[in-house]
Amino acid sequence: MDFDTLVPVMRRLAIEAGEKIMDIYNADDFEVKTKSDESPVTEADEAADALISAGLRAVFPDVTLITEEQAASHEVKAETFLIVDPLDGTKEFIKRRGDFTVNIAYVEKGVPLRGVVYAPARGRLFITDASGQSYEESGPFVAGTPGEMKKISVSTPDNEALMIVASKSHRDQATEDYLAKYKAKDSKSAGSSLKFCLVATGEADLYPRVGRTMEWDTAAGHAVLLGAGGDVVRFDDHTPLTYGKPAYANPFFIAYAPGVELKDA
Repeated sequence: MDFDTLVPVMRRLAIEAGEKIMDIYNADDFEVKTKSDESPVTEADEAADALISAGLRAVFPDVTLITEEQAASHEVKAETFLIVDPLDGTKEFIKRRGDFTVNIAYVEKGVPLRGVVYAPARGRLFITDASGQSYEESGPFVAGTPGEMKKISVSTPDNEALMIVASKSHRDQATEDYLAKYKAKDSKSAGSSLKFCLVATGEADLYPRVGRTMEWDTAAGHAVLLGAGGDVVRFDDHTPLTYGKPAYANPFFIAYAPGVELKDA
């Protein structure tokens, strides 16, 4: 893959999709449907998916594309692929809470090597450059013109006073029980893949996920975290979280800054 070509395309498509999403978000009303797995989907999910998919296929026609909104792609097996969640945090979008993101990532041999996470309602964009280093871009975000880029890196954690981030929509007793094993200075909730990015910037040290996710939910945030010096491991055995698994389903996992003393499940 030519990363000098890939990264600007991912960035442009994320911003263009974000513009479409915000047009619908700011409208008086929008349609919400229910998918076969009982999860919600809106016209914003579908519009963003169509835009990103067309853009990626135009530039990278020979690279497998996996996207949440195209069920047929979930049956495709590939070692190298682009993976997209056009609107991660649909429940946040529906409730107009702002913590939703556009996620585009490139995976090779199980590892998400490059990614972009754009939170249009929050005005935050995180991206890996061609070398794999992660940055946060300052707005305003213009599709064809990169703004000021600030290199980001994970914190040096204090295990006596950890900063923890957890899911806003899925914070259950199992999560609370696991978090109780750590000494926390502060604990905050956030939606969507923003949680990976908060660890990547050093705003949090630890993000455990005890709940169902799919690879398109995590790949872009995982890439950003790797490019900032962080890591993501399986919850059960602390081995690396890999991609290209059956049905693109994830096990429980932990995203963290190196130096956090991980507790057993």
